Amino acid sequence: MKLIKYIFSLAIVASALLPWNATAIDGSDFIRKPGSAFSPNHTEDLLIKSLLEITQGQLQQALATIDETIRSAPNFKLAHLIRGDLLMVLSQQFQSFGNNTDEAQVEALRSEARTRLEHYLMQQKPQSVPEPLWQLDPEQHHVIVVDASKSRLYLYRNQDGQPHLVADFYVTLGKNGSGKSTEGDKRTPEGVYFASSKLTQKLPDFYGDGAYPLNYPNEWDKHQGKDGHGIWLHGTPNSTYSRPPRASDGCVVIANQDLRTLAPILNTGKTPVIITSKLDWLNPQQGLDEKQNLSQALENWRRDWQAQDTDQYLAHYSPSFFSENADFAKWAEYKRRIQASKPKVDIKLSNISMFRYPDTKQQMAVVTFEQDYVSNNLDSHMRKRQYWVFEDQRWKIIYEGAA
Repeated sequence: MKLIKYIFSLAIVASALLPWNATAIDGSDFIRKPGSAFSPNHTEDLLIKSLLEITQGQLQQALATIDETIRSAPNFKLAHLIRGDLLMVLSQQFQSFGNNTDEAQVEALRSEARTRLEHYLMQQKPQSVPEPLWQLDPEQHHVIVVDASKSRLYLYRNQDGQPHLVADFYVTLGKNGSGKSTEGDKRTPEGVYFASSKLTQKLPDFYGDGAYPLNYPNEWDKHQGKDGHGIWLHGTPNSTYSRPPRASDGCVVIANQDLRTLAPILNTGKTPVIITSKLDWLNPQQGLDEKQNLSQALENWRRDWQAQDTDQYLAHYSPSFFSENADFAKWAEYKRRIQASKPKVDIKLSNISMFRYPDTKQQMAVVTFEQDYVSNNLDSHMRKRQYWVFEDQRWKIIYEGAA
């Protein structure tokens, strides 16, 4: 009985918050193939497999699995700690998880183990889609969604306009969680961002295999008075496979081998990265009416602009509208002056993406598109971004500017 108590203490899962029966799970055949839908990371699979083997009392097999984990990632501190405790259990000397390790470090590693294991036990069904992904631009071949509550990054591929899960990865976020608002608050921002291509200057080893800046603060962040800078998606030091779930100064931190997997996607310099405090999952039919209503609102805006019906056109804008240089009153005055002669124009929109903006009091979406505008004296092409809010029972534009 004493050994059983040691086993379940070591397994982490005995102290996890999840109400599950460890003896009902067979860790012998759970493991996913590298590159499968839910995890291309063989290292994490091996770690989870070892923990499940421990709960089954298969200690020698767990030791063999954790040894394989360490061969896969020699700098995986959590794996080394579990191996040390396994050896102590097998020699009947085990007292508590991380018995001879600094308590703060043990708690951080315990949190990492619990986070990884909870994800395995409660992972979403492949047919579920993150709620923010309303419509993908054909040029957006991939999109990234980060669930801060789970320390998880999900990679989706654009397949005929529909998001399809490719892989997911454990990530580290800000020491104080998400919801960044001020410089130095050690929080990761929540919102819709876009990753720039890899920084070319030489960086300290702290950033691992590279860093990809996110455009925080974005237009909405700035309008709300949020500040701060240097929010990157980056790797880990060469001596460290992964960091605890809450350990960065606000960046999204990922294991170097996982960053290398993402590198070809991130290097395009235009990958959307949506970060939310807690991800909601929907089936493809849920929220369809909202998406269609927004799509129709965008088309109505284009049509009224092309018709040069200024009153109808301006009715698509919120009284709280802002742009880089104008509020609603200035915007309306400018548009009335430009459209007074009702010039004949032709306006086409293409490559439209729509992302529901996360964690806002008022329902909001970010819409990005290519705009072609032709009149008798102007022929222009630009990429435009709009923020739409749902107010007075209809979608209205609260921000508009170049993307």
